[in-house]
Amino acid sequence: MENEIEIIEKAFNDIEKINSNSEKEILDAINYVIEKIDDGSLRVADKTDGDWKVNEYAKKAILLYFRIKEMKLIPNGPDHSNWWDKIDPKFNSWDERKFEESGFRAVPGSIVRYGSFVGKGCVLMPSFINIGAYVDESTMVDTWATIGSCAQIGKNCHISGGAGIGGVLEPLQASPVIIEDNCFIGARSEVAEGVIVRQGSVISMGVFLTASTPIFDRKSGEVIYGEVPEYSVIVPGSMPSKNVESVANLSCAVIVKTVDEKTRSKTSINELLRD
Repeated sequence: MENEIEIIEKAFNDIEKINSNSEKEILDAINYVIEKIDDGSLRVADKTDGDWKVNEYAKKAILLYFRIKEMKLIPNGPDHSNWWDKIDPKFNSWDERKFEESGFRAVPGSIVRYGSFVGKGCVLMPSFINIGAYVDESTMVDTWATIGSCAQIGKNCHISGGAGIGGVLEPLQASPVIIEDNCFIGARSEVAEGVIVRQGSVISMGVFLTASTPIFDRKSGEVIYGEVPEYSVIVPGSMPSKNVESVANLSCAVIVKTVDEKTRSKTSINELLRD
């Protein structure tokens, strides 16, 4: 893909001039990269030796893709209505054979944009998955959950009803939200601003995690930011304000316990969340 990357890097440096009438070489390179993100052979972020690295050229290709796509009517809305957008739904031209090959289940009301990937064994309830996102095998995206642009979701996860996984396209070097394998994100929880939830973690209902949210480990007394350690069990909490004159506490997330992989595999979510 070296040639396509070179073309995209050059085009991005002159992005204001890129449109649907740009040179065929540019259009082909952009479409090729988006196709690879769509089929899962390319990801916006990859894990190497435990660290996640952003593929900036993939994010650049997505931003360029918006430049070369024209607004248009998109059919098949409720009651024979239309949408008005640039990006086609992923399933727009899929037939029965394509769905069977994909190996996942898409319930009516699930919306997935072209340029995102869904792995085999996944179940998509009425939900939304944005361009650039990657949802790995056997993950459940529950009712009204949203997976933002470029978010990376691992295998065997459960994104519960109404949960929000934040997206990010700019700045280019910013890491997307990453939920590693075997994680549970509770109903109405929000994970945003590039937070990493490490494998095996359980996030209770109604937890809000951003880059600036204090994550308090009740056992050690340590406060961390931006990353949930593996096999953590987290509930919403509050901490005293740094302003000693204030009587209001600030919202935080609390690690109430850590479980090993063996315990996590044998224990139900409800049992883990009991204090």
